[in-house]
Amino acid sequence: MFPWGDNRRFNSYSSYFAREFGGRVQKISIDAGFSCPNRDGKISTGGCTFCRNDAFNPSYCRPEKSVRQQIEEGIEFHQRRYRRAKSYLAYFQAYSNTYKPVDELERLYREALSVPGIIGIIIGTRPDCITSEILEMLKTLSYQRSAYPIIIELGVESVYDSTLQRVNRGHDFATAKRAIELTHSYGFHCGGHFIFGLPGETRDMMLHTADIISDLPLTTVKFHQLQIFKDTKMAEEYLANPADFHLFSLDDYIEFVIDFIERLNPNIVIERFAGEVPPRYLVSKPWLNLRYDQVLALIEKRLEERNTFQGKKYLSSLSY
Repeated sequence: MFPWGDNRRFNSYSSYFAREFGGRVQKISIDAGFSCPNRDGKISTGGCTFCRNDAFNPSYCRPEKSVRQQIEEGIEFHQRRYRRAKSYLAYFQAYSNTYKPVDELERLYREALSVPGIIGIIIGTRPDCITSEILEMLKTLSYQRSAYPIIIELGVESVYDSTLQRVNRGHDFATAKRAIELTHSYGFHCGGHFIFGLPGETRDMMLHTADIISDLPLTTVKFHQLQIFKDTKMAEEYLANPADFHLFSLDDYIEFVIDFIERLNPNIVIERFAGEVPPRYLVSKPWLNLRYDQVLALIEKRLEERNTFQGKKYLSSLSY
């Protein structure tokens, strides 16, 4: 039995959902037509150099559809695919889902919560698009609706300012740290998204990320290996100078991610170890198009072989 209370060698998202909601809960993705401040000119244009949101959107996610229609179609899709799911979380996923006036945000969130079967919402956004005003509204909304769970997921991507500047992120890591701490102070569960392999970062730099984020009040983390999407600025950079990029082989990534989670605070829940998108979007396909569940199985097998687990070195460091 590991510190999080089960026999898996990492603090898994499925176990977190079981603890929080008493069983399987399925996320229903929504594209509500948001933008980002580094796309519309508020702080920059062009967006992050790696970004191509449509690569992650399910087929039913279209901003011309209402939030309700997307959720209803998403529930129908998942009822066919995951018959065990009885409850759903509305996942505002595409772009920065707090980047509108507060009254418009509240209208969209209420629409999602009004759909039968939806028990809460997950909001994906940028650290520089979180404010006390937004969090106050969400707190009120949650308690008006019998304490609906509301989870905030922040695209942190990197803890290094030089990397964030290079990929045109439009904010520094201090902004992300403040947003995580502010979100936590309002009592919301907060997730962080991170990309491994961004240009300019060494293996040691990426491993040190575990030490830095272990001290933050994060509930969950989601990790992605760098994937270079067609029709992005990063694709242009990669094709011009591929030696400047480190694209993990599958074996190397498995060893790296295990080294990483050994250093990670065991209280942090791991939602995903890697990203998965349709191969047609990718410039480079180094993993032979493996599905995520296959990658996860390989990671868990290697954790067994190495007889290690999330937080092993983190806990060891606390004993000195």
